[in-house]
Amino acid sequence: MKAAVVKSKGEAPVYADFDEPAAVSGQHLIHVSAAALSHVTRSRAAGSHYSSGSGFPFVAGVDGTGRLEDGQRVYFFKPHAPFGAMAERSLAQANHCIALPDAVDDVTAAAMAIPGMSSWAALIERARFVAGETVLVNGATGTSGRLAVQIAKHLGARRVIATGRNAASLESLKAAGADTTISLEQSEADLTRALEAQFSQGVDVVLDYLWGPSAQALLVAAAKASPDDHPVRFVQIGAVSGEDIQLPGAVLRSANITLLGSGMGSVPLARLLHAMKAVFDAAAVASWQVDTIAVPLAQLSAHWEHANSQQRTVFVPAP
Repeated sequence: MKAAVVKSKGEAPVYADFDEPAAVSGQHLIHVSAAALSHVTRSRAAGSHYSSGSGFPFVAGVDGTGRLEDGQRVYFFKPHAPFGAMAERSLAQANHCIALPDAVDDVTAAAMAIPGMSSWAALIERARFVAGETVLVNGATGTSGRLAVQIAKHLGARRVIATGRNAASLESLKAAGADTTISLEQSEADLTRALEAQFSQGVDVVLDYLWGPSAQALLVAAAKASPDDHPVRFVQIGAVSGEDIQLPGAVLRSANITLLGSGMGSVPLARLLHAMKAVFDAAAVASWQVDTIAVPLAQLSAHWEHANSQQRTVFVPAP
């Protein structure tokens, strides 16, 4: 079969032949329909993700959609090594497969699964969000952040505040459910004032997709401006703007701030899969949209480095 094959650490996958998977007890053979090019897929293929394996060669792709032997449409996560999702066929444990609603097509499901799960799991599993709370999404102009805005509103957020750098995307988030938008493309002093104005009204949960300087500014603003004893749960999800921040210890001593992380490792796999199913079920009725480009897997090399955070690349194995 044809697949996106990673032959050695640090090398991009190539479109090549790979051994056919064969299902055994407890596993499903999946005829793949679509597999998204996510940050975690790219970094695992490069060997730089904290969950990366060490065996070569292997097929890239941590999740996808497809059909079982009986024709049932499913989403599958964490295929059985060395088989990945970016292939004509893959192999996954039966309990890693989720039936897809008829209203969500294969490409859309593949595109929204991980970004949708990231905010759903962060809100429900880590922050223990309850309806009526205020959510701030840091880095909301990408696919993950835009879905986070929509999901927070769907789950009953009283207010959703969105930050980002792209002015047009920030403006469009108002139609997606953002009540307030804050540009990160302004002076440090102006950004500080804008953030403190929001925290002074009471922000309950921060979903951070950026880390780096903006996360530091958010934490300092939360410490300075949050009402007395008002708890802030800060959930770190992504690190697009940098892996490290410099945070004065006084920030955590002077305010009721809880720092949390959300991702593979901090949330049990069964709960991540539960979050993904909840996203699909909600998407079937909420009509969430994800800007997606679907390309043949044979064009892998031309699209592997496609890094537009506002559009999801989805590989389709079939000709």
